[in-house]
Amino acid sequence: MFTTGYAIAMAGIALCVLLCGIGSCVGLFKTGSAAAGVLSEDPKKFGSIMVLVLLPATQGIYGFIIGIIASGKLGGDMVTAQGWALFGAVMPMAITGFVSAIFQGKTSVNCIYTVGKQPSLSARLILYPGMVEFYAILGLIISIMLLGQF
Repeated sequence: MFTTGYAIAMAGIALCVLLCGIGSCVGLFKTGSAAAGVLSEDPKKFGSIMVLVLLPATQGIYGFIIGIIASGKLGGDMVTAQGWALFGAVMPMAITGFVSAIFQGKTSVNCIYTVGKQPSLSARLILYPGMVEFYAILGLIISIMLLGQF
């Protein structure tokens, strides 16, 4: 028999995976669209922009990892407080993953357009969306630390 705590924990896990996935989809939509525009003018720039295109996908992966770790902590007999604790443990990743994927996509788009004009800058420009990635990594680490308490 499943309890209210179990349902709350499941809702948190689902929310984390969904929000991180949605953020990544939005970010990838933006970067993919920008890349298509740049590549339509010069297909040789594919290698220079591929990393910039793919960067927002990492948050979806992080959310999936947290979902797997958290689902291993589930128990059908969880009390409500335990459910809320697990819900709270996955929220750092859910929120930072959602927000950072979208903003990383926006940052990457501008870098992709810059590579379209100045291909020699591609390696340097990874730094800017990488700085946004840092906050997703912090959310990942905090969620892992909190899930370790179970």
